Amino acid sequence: MTSAPVLTLVLALAGCATQVPPPATKPASTPATQTATPTAPGMTPSDAIATPLPMPRPPSEEVRRAFVVETATKYGLDEAYIESVLAHAQIRESTVAAMSRPAETKPWRDYRPIFITQQRIDGGRAFLAEHREQLARVEAQYGVPAEVIVAILGVETMWGRNTGKTPVLDALYTLAFNYPRTNLPDKIARENQREAFFRDELAQLLKMGKETGFDVATLQGSYAGAMGWGQFMPSSYRLYSVDGDSDGTRDLFSDLDDVFASVANYFVKKGGWQRGQPVMVRASYTPGAIPLVDSNGEPIHTPETLAQAGYRPLEPVLPGLTAAPIKLDGETDEYWLTFRNFRAIWSYNNSIRYATAVHQLSQLIAAPAENPAPLAAPAEPALGQPGT
Repeated sequence: MTSAPVLTLVLALAGCATQVPPPATKPASTPATQTATPTAPGMTPSDAIATPLPMPRPPSEEVRRAFVVETATKYGLDEAYIESVLAHAQIRESTVAAMSRPAETKPWRDYRPIFITQQRIDGGRAFLAEHREQLARVEAQYGVPAEVIVAILGVETMWGRNTGKTPVLDALYTLAFNYPRTNLPDKIARENQREAFFRDELAQLLKMGKETGFDVATLQGSYAGAMGWGQFMPSSYRLYSVDGDSDGTRDLFSDLDDVFASVANYFVKKGGWQRGQPVMVRASYTPGAIPLVDSNGEPIHTPETLAQAGYRPLEPVLPGLTAAPIKLDGETDEYWLTFRNFRAIWSYNNSIRYATAVHQLSQLIAAPAENPAPLAAPAEPALGQPGT
């Protein structure tokens, strides 16, 4: 084992609006690695289910009534409205099955070609050219580069072509009362938290309907309840969506001004994006004189500390900029120093591979078209990958 830091990945309760406190700082021995492909913005993969799943079923009258009362009290909603929406909700076996799939464990060398494809690069360049003026206004306002917004939308939904076909109400209603269980003692607490998260997302969907005027019983999205071009969960929709064109609505399903501004606003408000700062740089690593501490990916280490731990950037870095190292399992191990803006992308979907893929795709989208781009496997729809 090396003396590089372990950047422990906190498994968020789910949803990009959920704040998860970092673990206590502790000594560590390896840089951050990632072992699973995530689901929705800010969400983590569900645990593998080792036993046959029970048939999902609607909640009991007692449980349903308790949900209605709690939601009405917490979010200031009329009970009759809640009941009228829930009357349309259906339990979906397909949602439970999808949430129960074993998490993928693709190494970076196999993960990267899913998203870094010639089709996605060309599509991103065309989309950027088509919407350059709108994106330039958002970049000027929020400081998030246009190509990063374009890359996120390309990875999440292929620029709106794969936003999901599952009724959002059904997805959240199903997971709120039928979150898949392993019955393993060491997973019970997390599974309880996950079900509680989806129950609150269902409640927030109802509140979102009142705030936006949407008929939430008609909205479609991913099997996990993520919606729109950027795949926002209801809590994130409420917290971070923006009326980008000042038309009085926050529409992430069809209004691109709102979509662009909301993705940028999410990066700034949730991720702490810093205007004009770098995302990541390649580094060399040899075991150093000191171990680093686990910072959960927070870029807290000074250049001097990183150098003492054996990390040296392979390109110039602004003086005094703090960073966190990661390791990616490519054809050979890749070491990188990551900065605040990398953590901002990571906040969108809890995977260092996802964040790296989005960053690299954005760079290729922004590069001149005559520059040869790395060819890879044919592009796959993002549905079923990050953002679903």
